[in-house]
Amino acid sequence: MKGRVIVIGLGLIGGSLALCIKKEHNEATIVGFDINKEQSRLAKMLGVIDEIAETIEDGAIDANLIIIAAPVNETKEILQMLAKLPLHPDVIITDTGSTKRKIVESTASLKERGITFIGGHPMAGSHKSGVSAAKEILFENAFYLLTPDEQIEEAKVEQLKGWLLGTKAKFLTITPENHDYLTGIVSHFPHIIAASIVRQTERLSEAESLIPRLAAGGFRDITRIASSSPEMWKDILLHNREILIELLNQWQEEMKGVKILLENENSSAIFNYFNQAKQFRDGLPMKEKGAIPAFYDLFVDVPDYPGVISEITGYLAKEKISITNIRILETREDINGVLVISFQTEEDRQRAERCIDTYSSFATSIGS
Repeated sequence: MKGRVIVIGLGLIGGSLALCIKKEHNEATIVGFDINKEQSRLAKMLGVIDEIAETIEDGAIDANLIIIAAPVNETKEILQMLAKLPLHPDVIITDTGSTKRKIVESTASLKERGITFIGGHPMAGSHKSGVSAAKEILFENAFYLLTPDEQIEEAKVEQLKGWLLGTKAKFLTITPENHDYLTGIVSHFPHIIAASIVRQTERLSEAESLIPRLAAGGFRDITRIASSSPEMWKDILLHNREILIELLNQWQEEMKGVKILLENENSSAIFNYFNQAKQFRDGLPMKEKGAIPAFYDLFVDVPDYPGVISEITGYLAKEKISITNIRILETREDINGVLVISFQTEEDRQRAERCIDTYSSFATSIGS
């Protein structure tokens, strides 16, 4: 496809989308804008974009595709700004935000002018941020939700998919309301629960100094999403407040039920509670990309001697396998430590396992 594309917001998502479009449509011109000028310059230097727009207006007026990869509140403001510009009559505008109903509602002025807006939500991410972390493979096999309102022609939706073909994502078309309900359940609500667990633990640690030391390992893993951006999640929760209030009411009823099981010392019911949770959880897809970025972890049993970590990372570097994170679970004298190495994709994790098995005698196992 030919034309001009402007990506507004050159972080991980915006930068990765720019790379995907650039690779698939080499005759298109990719223009980038970011409120942080350094990000724009870095994106140009890294070849993520072809041109830097000094202002949104400069880049948007002649664009055939406008991608807004910004926080949800900023997205609404940008849409209001775009509604006042003399845009290309056939332009498609899309976003990447985690909420949709209020975003779509804010496009009324664009609709009146016949400008096409199609909400978008690529359900992929990384533990790194910024344009320097952008990757062409970020969205591969991930769900990419599109939320056109009922007035949008199917041809326009297909045209947007064409622009985004290089993502190699799985496109699903749903209503904005259904989007917010689904993402509320599998993304927004879990972030609330993770934050609440951490906050309760923090309060209890005031009286028990050992808690922070013990709350490592698995506790950090199950609450890791509580480390997400507070500013971003404040806006997301307020955008999706009605659904989240409903989910919180349901959660309170769920917890009341657990409390009753404990008060009654109902052994079989408690077993069934955990067993049903286990059955459902174990039945979830293991290799699908979902709403919350996954850890692709490899656990390596390593002996305690100087240079062992650099030895393993050296093997991975030799095979040009990138890692996203590395940490040690346990290092005690005369006892093997457990090195946890995180990767961007399942493919990288599998390559790393084969690599370590080939070059060393260290035992490896897959995280879940």
